[in-house]
This record gives sequence, structure tokens and C-alpha cells, in this order.
Amino acid sequence: MTDLETRTAGRPGALRRAAPALLGYAAVRALGLLALALWSAARDTSAYTLLTARWDSLWYTRVAELGYGYEVRLPNGDVHSNLAFFPLLPWLERLGAAAGPWSHADAGFVVSLLASLAAAWGIFAVAEHVYDRRAGVCAVLLWAVLPVGIVQSMAYSESLFTALAAWSLYAVLTGRWVTAGSLAALAGLTRPVGLAVAAAVWVAAITAFVRSRSEAVTDGALDPARAPGDGVRRALGMLLAPLGAAGYVLWVGHRTGQGPLGYLDVQAGWRNGFDGGVAFARFVAGKFTSFPSAPAGVALIVGVALLVLLYVVCVRQRQPVPLLVYAGIVTVLALCTSSYFGSKPRLLLPAFPLLLPLARPLARLRTSRSALVVGGVAVASAEYGAFWLNGSGPP
Repeated sequence: MTDLETRTAGRPGALRRAAPALLGYAAVRALGLLALALWSAARDTSAYTLLTARWDSLWYTRVAELGYGYEVRLPNGDVHSNLAFFPLLPWLERLGAAAGPWSHADAGFVVSLLASLAAAWGIFAVAEHVYDRRAGVCAVLLWAVLPVGIVQSMAYSESLFTALAAWSLYAVLTGRWVTAGSLAALAGLTRPVGLAVAAAVWVAAITAFVRSRSEAVTDGALDPARAPGDGVRRALGMLLAPLGAAGYVLWVGHRTGQGPLGYLDVQAGWRNGFDGGVAFARFVAGKFTSFPSAPAGVALIVGVALLVLLYVVCVRQRQPVPLLVYAGIVTVLALCTSSYFGSKPRLLLPAFPLLLPLARPLARLRTSRSALVVGGVAVASAEYGAFWLNGSGPP
């Protein structure tokens, strides 16, 4: 282990330090679920069905139950294939259903609940490492009260992916290269954007290598106690990081007979693809064709501007390069793909480093004031989540 690893691994009471963040996160999520239950009951709908058996969660459970190969052909010729959905969540659903007397959907719900807690802990660990404990708690609470935070409790892959990404980034920041690469590989088996985690590992490893070579030139020799082992661990972490996403994409290409780019054909059947934001820009512009929808267009422009501003602040505050790379790629992919536009807010959920500039000033407030701010936003978020899932909801 490096000196950094030894110092970090030896810090006592990791769970105790994270407890306020985890308890606060659980309280916010419980409030969101309560609001959803009450709203759904008033509409005579099932809150649990909304969480486990609607939209993408149905596709995940079909993969868990039947495997890959299911597809739907639409009247316009589009083909929706379940090969678009990465396999880690369905694997866990299948494992959970085999381990107890519950359905695959039930297992998916449990996985998401546990993964959301793991994600909250990972976000706390990253923010505490970069700033301090209070900033870590505030970062977690801000992630919990996001308007689409209810997705964190759904049988979707966002919570699982965020947990793997956060802990991989924490492993990078603390010099645990093999752990970082392994978690990045698992993140790559969860969502296509797992490549953002792999990119963060690669950039951090290359930066560390360049720094070590620079120190060797300056000092005349590398530290023999750490250089050889560090190099091997970094190389192994880099090797492992992209295996999950690359392996699944190549497998899909082989299965479809379309070669290495076969997964892109599968996504095209869903009308998903990277277009540099052209489709999103047209969608926003379309809001200004009539007065009733113009305010929505203004809100979308303001929202994108705020995202860009937050990223600029992250850069100016000199966040660690791996966080900047990861958050940048996640944000670009969320905004610049031609996917269903209502899904973009939930696609941004894993970009938690963008919340750190907000967490720092919140952490400087008195506890009573910060609790009042977070509590008010939590109530609004819970109400919006209940309204959203009982309406259009995530695709």
C-alpha cells in the first residue's frame, strides 16, 4: 500500500462519520416514498407498481426473467430491443429472486434501495475527502433532494451505477487502483455511461504516472518503496476499468452480427444516439413556437446554463481531475444524445460532483439554517416526485 492508502484505510469510524449523511438521506427518501404513497392512493394507483413495474424497470425484469432476445417492433418500423439494457442490474435481480420468495421486480426494488444508500455513502466519502465532513453531509442531502430524486428508489439502474461510480472515484482519489478499476468495470456493466468512470480512472492513472516520472527527474530517482508496486497497480486498474462496458458492447455486436458497432444499431432502434445536442436544441427551440410552452423553453435554457456554470465553478475550485472528467462526460452524454428528452434529468443524477460547489456554502451555514433549507427543498422534491411518477414519469 502507498502512504496515502495506509493513512486513508487506517481512518477509524468510517460508518460513524458517514452516519449523519446516511440518516439524513434515508429520511429524505422516506419522505419521498410517503408522498408518493399518499398521492398514488388519492389517484387510486399503486405506488409500488410505479416504482417497480413501469417504464425501464419492466425491461430490466424481462431480462432477468427471460434473458436477452426480447424486442418490440413499433408501427413506424422502430425496433426496441432489450439488448439496449446493460446486464448488471438484471443479474442482481435474478440472484435476489433466486435467494428468496419474491419476484424479480421485488429484488430490483431492494437492490435499488441498498444501492442508493451505498451511493450516498460513496458521495459522502468523495466530498469528505475533497473538502470536509460537513460538505460531505451536505452533498449527500443535495443529491437526495434533487427534483427527480425519486428515481433513486425505483428499480432502475441509476442508484446502482452512482454507487459504483462514486466508490470507484473514491478509490482513485485514495490510490486504490485495482479497486477503482474493478468498480469501474462493474459500472460499465450497468450503464453505457460507465465509460465515464473508466475515463476518470485512465486520466488519473496517466496523471499519476507523469507526476511520478517528473519527480524522478527532479529527485534523481524514484522512491523504491512505492514506484514499482504503484506502476503495476495503476496498469492493472487501467486494464480492468473499461472491460465491463467494452465487453458487453462487443458481445452485443457479436450477437446481432453487426460487429463492434452493433450496440449503436440497437440504440438507433430506440432513436438514441450521440448527435452533439442537435436534437435537444431543436426540442428547446420548438418550445418557443407558441406562448404557452415558451416558459418551458426558457426554463430549459436556464437549466442548461446552470449546469454549465456549476461545471465551470468545479473547474475554478480545482476539483480533482478524475471528478472533472467523470462529471463532464456524464453531463455531455446526457445533454448531447437524441434520447427521450424527459429522461435527461434522471440521466444527470450520477453527475454528483456538480453538487459540490453548492454543498460548500450550505456547509458553512448554521446547522439549523441548513436543515431548514434542505427540509424545505425535500418537501418540494417529494411532492414533485409523487406528481411526476403519477404523470409522465421517466421513460
